[in-house]
Amino acid sequence: MKIAAVKRQPVVAMPFLNHGSYRIRYELEGRPDAPAYVLVNGLTQYAELWAAYREALVARHFRVATFDLLGQGGSDKPALFINQDDQITALHRLIGELGDGPIFLSGISFGGLIALRYAIEHGKRLSGLVPMSCFAELSPQLLLIGNALRTGLILGGTGYLQDLLLPMNLSDQWLKPLLDKLDSVKRQGWLVNDLYALQNLMESFLDFQPLTPQLSSITVPTMILNGEFDFLTPRVLHETLRVEIPSSSLVIIPKAYHAFTLEKGALTADLLARFAEDVLAGRWRGDKAVFVAPEEPGGELTPFPLGYDHLRAIPVQRAST
Repeated sequence: MKIAAVKRQPVVAMPFLNHGSYRIRYELEGRPDAPAYVLVNGLTQYAELWAAYREALVARHFRVATFDLLGQGGSDKPALFINQDDQITALHRLIGELGDGPIFLSGISFGGLIALRYAIEHGKRLSGLVPMSCFAELSPQLLLIGNALRTGLILGGTGYLQDLLLPMNLSDQWLKPLLDKLDSVKRQGWLVNDLYALQNLMESFLDFQPLTPQLSSITVPTMILNGEFDFLTPRVLHETLRVEIPSSSLVIIPKAYHAFTLEKGALTADLLARFAEDVLAGRWRGDKAVFVAPEEPGGELTPFPLGYDHLRAIPVQRAST
């Protein structure tokens, strides 16, 4: 990720939260009185993948909290089924550490699902929400892909799961310079994420109850981010969020795949910061609008062209009604 280096602020020395008998590893960075961003990992990720976001957002005067979900990284890894409710409770404990100031919550993929559930259950505590590469319904395609990935993990191990996920999640342009270094890239995932814990996490993902009937209860400003070429969670799944969440807008990230938070880090961090700045300044207007993001940080959002269907991969004019 090409995010300009900034002077790092000291990390607050509170590395673990307790949730029952489990410990949750987390980090806080930035001034305690600053508005806070909480970033939630995807299913096979770990908190250190947000390092550049911490730097970029702290430089924009935010406090940033990152953590490992139960079953990930440095957090405890329950031996049996990991309930999504436990993840929500752990997130609530973390947000409780941040005081009474504004809280912005964002999550990628499975982390976006956790963020949505948190907003449904504890929305009054949030100032803004950014679900990314996310879904409220487990579509037949996503269910079958999830089952196939779990089978791949069981039969082939963590390395095989990574071999399946990398080409699904990232572009040729991002992967090509890493092809001769993929073993070292994958090794970091092997070191921090346990095979059986990942299997348990995947089972908690597949044990899914639709959220669509509850989305209208999310009243906080919501910016929905979706990669243009995301075929794991395609735009039709994000459309459900846009239609059902009252103060929302959908932003399409050009030339981006499912894991655009890795591939387009500088742009995504800029969009997160600008969204929160707009909310805090009273400039946010959700209006269920659809925008195309700029290709570089700092560019303007472009309204999706009138008369064209934003759910199509090619510009097809809508039928007149």
